[in-house]
Amino acid sequence: MINKKALIVDDNKNNLLLEKDLLELAGFEVFSAENATDGITIARKEKLNVIIMDVRLPDMLGTEAAKVLRTDKVPCETPIIFVTASVMADGIDEIKNITNSGFIGKPINTRTFAKEINELIK
Repeated sequence: MINKKALIVDDNKNNLLLEKDLLELAGFEVFSAENATDGITIARKEKLNVIIMDVRLPDMLGTEAAKVLRTDKVPCETPIIFVTASVMADGIDEIKNITNSGFIGKPINTRTFAKEINELIK
């Protein structure tokens, strides 16, 4: 069986490792990046099933990175799931304006995280 491929973009190493472990346990092949620039590079190179992105990244907002990816030919259709603790109402609107995207609040529920991701990419 071919694994689903996920990219996690988060500058918090603990969050990154936790999400990576949870997805790998669920059968995903996981790529990771600690900033938006590296995330965009990986997203352009790999055929991903989902991109999981923090909103607050050191080099640009995750929503800005998502807009960059949406203008690309290859990763433009890949679902982007934003995982963040710091989203105000305007941030939610910005996420909703990005096609094929979803949102999971932090702290994530470790028991349901992989299931939520799977449901969002169906």
